[in-house]
Amino acid sequence: MSAGVAMFLFSLSMSISPGPINMMSLSSGINYGFKKTFPFVSGASVGFTILLIMAGVGLTNTLSRINGFYQVLEYIGIVYIGFMGYKIICSNEDIQWEKKHLPKFYQGFLMQWLNPKAWIACLSGIVAFNIKNPNMMLLVFVIIYFPTCYLSLAAWAFLGSKMQFLNRVRNGIKIFNALTGGALIVVAMYLLYKAY
Repeated sequence: MSAGVAMFLFSLSMSISPGPINMMSLSSGINYGFKKTFPFVSGASVGFTILLIMAGVGLTNTLSRINGFYQVLEYIGIVYIGFMGYKIICSNEDIQWEKKHLPKFYQGFLMQWLNPKAWIACLSGIVAFNIKNPNMMLLVFVIIYFPTCYLSLAAWAFLGSKMQFLNRVRNGIKIFNALTGGALIVVAMYLLYKAY
């Protein structure tokens, strides 16, 4: 198997598998539709790609020298994921199309940088493909990972948009938001448990 195929399979499995960003994309797709979710998907894709590049050029080595950096980042990420879950649960089931309620680019970007799954994907990919310094392998990895991540997140948002029939089912959105928001809170609690 070529390195490019292996990188693609790795990036696809890490990007398409359920996680906090995917749950947010799905929930936003149901609540707001595919088009209005796209800024969040774009922010998450760009945020992840920049994180991957920074990991590849050695920022993570520099940050790891700061005592307790990863522990603080982990706790901030746990709180943010739990907060996003809470926001989904408490969202109004009567969809408000005001601009302030729509998912935003910066939310997707920030959530990736606070997402433990994103850090694990970046670091394990850099280690697995032996990317020791900025070189052609890093460029190839980024060129493969970016569209794979983008399309995977877009697929979750698209799936959500196809589930908008829940808007017509009595309490459909309320129940779905409770389930997906609750799932994010469970993920945050699990990560907190693991952190101890």
